[in-house]
Amino acid sequence: MQAETITCLIIDDDPFIRELLRDKIEQYLPDVSILGTASSGKEGLEKIKFHTPELVFLDVEMDDMTGFEMLSKLKDIPFQIIFITAFSHYAIKAIRFNALDYLVKPIDLGELRSAVRRYKSRKKEAPKANPIHQALINLKIPNASDQTLVLHTQEGELKLVLNQIIRIEGERNYSVIHLGDGKKKLATKTLGEMEEILSDKGFFRCHKSHVINIHHIKSFHTSNVILLTGDTPIPISRRKKEAFHSWYNAAAS
Repeated sequence: MQAETITCLIIDDDPFIRELLRDKIEQYLPDVSILGTASSGKEGLEKIKFHTPELVFLDVEMDDMTGFEMLSKLKDIPFQIIFITAFSHYAIKAIRFNALDYLVKPIDLGELRSAVRRYKSRKKEAPKANPIHQALINLKIPNASDQTLVLHTQEGELKLVLNQIIRIEGERNYSVIHLGDGKKKLATKTLGEMEEILSDKGFFRCHKSHVINIHHIKSFHTSNVILLTGDTPIPISRRKKEAFHSWYNAAAS
């Protein structure tokens, strides 16, 4: 049985990346059909409206606009997106926070195949779901604590407003997210990955096993203990104590 063809567009201002991606797709992914390419956000908008692709490979940072800015100009986004980025720490953090897919330049064939495979899986599981909508909403919310974290879990997609999260506890290769209503959610990410995603959004790793939300700190003492909402005591490791005080004072000022 022949695989269903996926139609796609490539939008990137780097001609080398456009051709590299085109070559890899044409050589190794026969079920992906390239409708066209675009060298800017403006051209990308025109090509999207003309071709109506199912999947768009989109550069995060183009000369005329960012990929997110380009998407915000569309009234409807009926396609899925795989972002393309140089190793930009800020861009990758934003992408991971919103559970979006991405490829790092120069594009690795194995990673490309994996990204397309994830696209196919998501399409089967939830054909109408599109995480980019939540990402665009988050970009318009100035207060980080009101933004929504998106995570893929074994039970499906999980969305949590940051101010709902009191703390996150590491448990081997998983993270247990403790919420203000007393519920717990299990995320298939390590505590280190959660720290990386949330470090600029009011969260701090005060101990090897704990990441805490500054908005849920009730008090802290010289005994190296932080008291959180719900009167939960959390230890501060000795080597983190100075960094914690600096972080807390900077956030409070």
